[in-house]
Amino acid sequence: MLSMFSRLGPLAPRRVGAAAAMRLPTCNALEPSNTAVGQQARGAATLKTLSVRMRAIKNMQKITKAMKMVATAKFKKDMRTMENSLPFANPVLNLFQRLPAEEKAGGVTYVAVTSDKGLCGGVNTAVAKQVRLGVTAEEAKGNVSKIMVVGGKGVAALKRLYGDRFSTTFEECSKVPFTFAAASVIAERIAASKPARCKVVSNEFKSMVSYDTIAHHTYTVDEATGMDRGEWTKAMDVYSFEPSIYEVWQDLHEFYYGCVIYGSVIQSTTTETAQRMNAMENASKNAGEMYGKVELQYNRARQAKITTELCEIISGASAV
Repeated sequence: MLSMFSRLGPLAPRRVGAAAAMRLPTCNALEPSNTAVGQQARGAATLKTLSVRMRAIKNMQKITKAMKMVATAKFKKDMRTMENSLPFANPVLNLFQRLPAEEKAGGVTYVAVTSDKGLCGGVNTAVAKQVRLGVTAEEAKGNVSKIMVVGGKGVAALKRLYGDRFSTTFEECSKVPFTFAAASVIAERIAASKPARCKVVSNEFKSMVSYDTIAHHTYTVDEATGMDRGEWTKAMDVYSFEPSIYEVWQDLHEFYYGCVIYGSVIQSTTTETAQRMNAMENASKNAGEMYGKVELQYNRARQAKITTELCEIISGASAV
């Protein structure tokens, strides 16, 4: 019995070890399989996400290209309107620019000329910034400031911090072509407010890629009537007035306000359209670059998935 036990005893550990050894390869074989399935699932999800993103970028690029085409057609129309309108307004502006440029102390009214639509670069932001800086500087001197805004984007940019200084706002002016009659309505509001000083902040069109944001000093009734009559005679001697300039001054001054507003809005509209063209062109270009980067990621992920599947097939064939 002892000899038999001694012969059988050493065999038990060897059988247990053999069984454990047989189980271990089975467990190790399952782990790579689960990992491969997880990688395949993640790879499929990544490919689907990248595909959706590529489609969204391509659709956005189509929209920006269409908006550029619309802006290009509108720019040609706005350019013709500006070329035909400025010869009407500029003579009156040049006439009043002959007066002495002396600003008196007192409150000031800022007329901010902006657009009703966005996606046109920093056109509206530049006007709002100029108004904010002007109001801050005037109030630091102790002068009262009021703001009149033409265009919905100017209202949105200034309302939060300077809404209590608003006197009048004009929105949705771009739904129909801007005319001198519309400018006259704004001019009447300005004249009715009787500002001590008035500055019209707008964008002056220079070229397709450049513009200047200016604060045009507009002569008010108080400033003009406070001047010496000799200065008036010297400035207005290029025209003859019937009756005298002093009798028609009120009507002439409202006409002057209308010309200032009309010229400012026409130039701002042309600037807005030109900058929208540039913005949409840049957006289309950026969308193309982004699409290329995402497409490269998609191709890499797809190639990695194919390589992984080939490796699994080769490994399976080798195991068989």
